[in-house]
Amino acid sequence: MSLKLVTAPTPATILVVDDEPSMRRYLQTVLEVDSHRVLTAASGPEAIERVQAGPPPDLVLLDLVMEPLDGLQTLERLHQLRPGMKVVMLSCVSDTRKVVQAIRLGAQDYLTKPFQKAELDAVLNHCLSQAPLPPEFEGQTGEVEELSDDLFFVAASPAMRKIREQVDQVVNVNVPVLMLGESGTGKEVVARLIHKLSPRSHRTFLKVNCAALPADLLESELFGYEAGAFTGATRAKPGKFELCDKGTILLDEIGEMPPALQAKLLHVLQDQQFSRLGSRSVVNVDVRILAATNVDIQQAIASKKLREDLYYRLNAFTLHLPPLRERREEIPLLIRHFMGLFAARYGRTPLPISPNLIEACVRYSWPGNLRELENFVKRYLILGDENLVLSELEAAREASLGGDTSSSGAPPKTDPQDLKSLVRSLKDEAEMEAIKRTLERTKWNRKEAARLLKISYKALLYKIRQYNIDRP
Repeated sequence: MSLKLVTAPTPATILVVDDEPSMRRYLQTVLEVDSHRVLTAASGPEAIERVQAGPPPDLVLLDLVMEPLDGLQTLERLHQLRPGMKVVMLSCVSDTRKVVQAIRLGAQDYLTKPFQKAELDAVLNHCLSQAPLPPEFEGQTGEVEELSDDLFFVAASPAMRKIREQVDQVVNVNVPVLMLGESGTGKEVVARLIHKLSPRSHRTFLKVNCAALPADLLESELFGYEAGAFTGATRAKPGKFELCDKGTILLDEIGEMPPALQAKLLHVLQDQQFSRLGSRSVVNVDVRILAATNVDIQQAIASKKLREDLYYRLNAFTLHLPPLRERREEIPLLIRHFMGLFAARYGRTPLPISPNLIEACVRYSWPGNLRELENFVKRYLILGDENLVLSELEAAREASLGGDTSSSGAPPKTDPQDLKSLVRSLKDEAEMEAIKRTLERTKWNRKEAARLLKISYKALLYKIRQYNIDRP
């Protein structure tokens, strides 16, 4: 932490919790010099009792290593008593894992002992100058289930708690599950949660992105092939369904699977058997099929992109995952969790998460959902500049609001004297027209259009949504 000249923070009531008498005396002395009212506690239980007994302090300075309750346990109890209470952790060693846990539990900042008064003043200024969170987001808690090093399931809103209940209902019933929702809402996470909680959890889980491969490659990927089935097939290869026998397979972007392959998949769903490419023999498998898509199902059926009989086979149980903008109360918890996750992964110390940052994130609509929020937290962790990432977020919010003013999908009109806005508007208009022409040329074959435009398939889907381009 770099030293800066800082002014003394506004006087406040501060609770110092530390089992070392010398540290309590030192902090009490330096804090009272700046006219703070100081309360002290020698243990976690004493701190909890003080908070229960009287009005909450403006800030708590909490030691990490104590007995019988350590700092993390005390932090958790304090936040249960007083959601939204501002807590700064004190630690003799810079233990990244402990700091990560503290951030996840809601600590605002940390100080490594020994520290200078200027460092203490900087942290106090930062914490005490922040406006409190809106009441509906204070102390937001929820269920966090780790699925792997990178994946976790969070249920902190009524909508996601309902999803969690539905998962419990279906995990032990061997039926297909269809997951619907925008890109980035967490459909793969839910699929992995279903697998983890099911009797098949000790077996293989595989994910196949149906939009990422051409039809012939996708068929061989799913069903395998025999030697000599096509040029280059020098030896037999099992497909994903064989590799997943007794396990679970996730067919992501199922709405993009070619209709010819959908018929073969329907046969697997009905009879649990199929043939490899180039083979006449039948392979029997026991695979649980989960499917996910972000397309409009009814429109896909009407346009013959999705077989109606396949849809009715897949939707024995359907889960609708809401976008992040419809579960904003989860954003503070997700930010803390992402910060802890990425700090541990990249070997960095977590950055403080201020109410200003959380409030700005809660206001933003997050069109990219969880993936966009992940990238925002990564960028903040790398840049280390809250003001910079907040200004970027505000610019994105204003751009999204401006884009919504036109129902036709055309870029908003700008002041001709604003040259940057004019150039951006002309660029957007040209881009939108190029995408429209290419889609018409390919008869709305989006994979082919993406190839011709030399952009990724997902980037094209994003641009179609961004410009509200509808199929005629």
